[in-house]
Amino acid sequence: MTASTLPKTGQQLIPADAKGTRQKLPEARSAGQATYLPDRHMFALWTWSGGAVGAAPPVGDVETVPLVVPTPDLGRLRVADVDCVLVEPDRLVAVPLDSPGRSVDAWRSWIAGGEPALPIAAHAVPDATGVAVTTAEHASGVFRRTTSVGAEMRTALTAELRPYQVRGVSWLRETIETHGGAVLADEMGLGKTLQTIGCVAGRAEKGPQLLVCPTSLVGNWAHEIARFAPGLRAAIWRGGPLPEVGNGTVVLTGYPTLRMHGPALAGIRWRTAVFDEAQALKNPRTQVSKAARTIAAGARIALTGTPVENHLDELWALLNLVAPHLFGNRAQFRRRFVRPISDGSPAASARLRGAIEPIVLMRKKSQVAGSLPPKIHADLRCDLTEEQERLYDRLLEQVIDDGFGSGTERQTKVLAVLTSLKQVCNHPGLITDDLGELSGRSGKLDLCTDIVASNLENDAPTLVFTQYRQTGELLVRHFAERFGVNAPFFHGGLNQERRADIVRRFQSDDGPKVLVLSLKAGGTGLTLTRAADVIHFDRWWNPAVEAQASDRVHRIGQTRTVTVTTLTTGTTVEEHIAAMHDHKSALSDITDTSSVAELTRLDDDRLIEVLRRKRVD
Repeated sequence: MTASTLPKTGQQLIPADAKGTRQKLPEARSAGQATYLPDRHMFALWTWSGGAVGAAPPVGDVETVPLVVPTPDLGRLRVADVDCVLVEPDRLVAVPLDSPGRSVDAWRSWIAGGEPALPIAAHAVPDATGVAVTTAEHASGVFRRTTSVGAEMRTALTAELRPYQVRGVSWLRETIETHGGAVLADEMGLGKTLQTIGCVAGRAEKGPQLLVCPTSLVGNWAHEIARFAPGLRAAIWRGGPLPEVGNGTVVLTGYPTLRMHGPALAGIRWRTAVFDEAQALKNPRTQVSKAARTIAAGARIALTGTPVENHLDELWALLNLVAPHLFGNRAQFRRRFVRPISDGSPAASARLRGAIEPIVLMRKKSQVAGSLPPKIHADLRCDLTEEQERLYDRLLEQVIDDGFGSGTERQTKVLAVLTSLKQVCNHPGLITDDLGELSGRSGKLDLCTDIVASNLENDAPTLVFTQYRQTGELLVRHFAERFGVNAPFFHGGLNQERRADIVRRFQSDDGPKVLVLSLKAGGTGLTLTRAADVIHFDRWWNPAVEAQASDRVHRIGQTRTVTVTTLTTGTTVEEHIAAMHDHKSALSDITDTSSVAELTRLDDDRLIEVLRRKRVD
């Protein structure tokens, strides 16, 4: 089956006239309506008054949602932006509405376990093309299945999923069952990792599973699986003999390992194969893409926040990876979609949206903002490169051989080794002075580069905080070389006039896309609400300092959901810092000036345990 014949389940055409539809329209009297939003697993509450859309019910914050409503003469249906209040299913039963309509009554009955017929106002959601409406059967089926998955996830995962994330898990299951593969393309920060873990956890008892990602993210996936699904066994593989695989095992490996050792992985029948940051496979002619296609799996899942980076052929590569039986003909894809879209054809764009809708789920923060907190935290673990590992171990062994001393000398040495080890985590060139080629030598820098690249693609201004002047200068240079971006550096060495000028330029509509800041100099007293994305490039002992820095964008005047990403280098002293934050231990609450003093009170063995790299070979 080709893309042109892909089935559009769960849709019915919006009628061109009123024949056979008038009895399904919302009541003409003033009434509150409840429309189920399948992609979010939430209800949009709105009113229909006197043959027109009225004001949103006064029961929460108002959002604008595209819904299918009657034309003023009640003769046709059309897509219109409607002011709504979004509520979770559990809240719908008790939310106070002055005059509940039939759609509210019907959904309340469904929540209570009944299955009454749904009027069109209960499922008035347009499809991706805007020419079809979700059917009652599809809406009720999604609600029933997603509600069941939500109940399962409460025991399977040690995390509370938001409604749209529960729907993501349910959608992944439905889509791979129907089509054998899926592309989860939610915007960065919406929790693709957690949704994927929820999906693989439900498939764990029927065979081993494989997850391939950039090398810098392998450690982060292992950490997140252990954190959210302790019933799974994550096994990192970097080549050589494969670990013992069986039910409940998730083998984690990087794209370079897949490219070099693909045949070993291809020899196993995997229950699921997940490809994170799948834009790495956008060119089907590369060795790594060919290796990915040799993986035998019951289901393939591609995760990406940027399904199209440069041209639509990249999208075909992902579709072909997860559903080759549906998107096997590249020439036809180009003929039906790529060429006419490049010529500016709106009809071809609509055809493409309709064709990919069954196997691609792509949601933005703005679309699910009603179910998000004001701030999203994403804590990412980065892997050390081999160069970083060697340098980290050598520096620590040298200081151990020299001894830590006592008194003032001990505090000075502890501060020096902490600084050196944390700078190794940022980039080894900061210690060796080899700053020629920057890319590929620091897992943290490479991951930060990927995040900034995605934000630039989405026109999302970004703040990057670091506690080190030299690291900030390295970041400014790297962003200029990699993206041609002139990122200002806000630090303590600038006079007040220069600082004010940087803030003023950044806040302007045409200001810089990236701003690098010293954690101390830029962490308080600034308003930088043009950005809604914050990256903490390195970790500080006191979480309150990081929170204050994040609040440069999360303050009055900010209208978007803020995403705060902290980068932590796994197996190093940075992971100890992150653990202190997580467990609110004594060290996480001490002031900046006493943090090193607190460490110096530890005996040598305990101090070395904190500093030493925990190997995961």
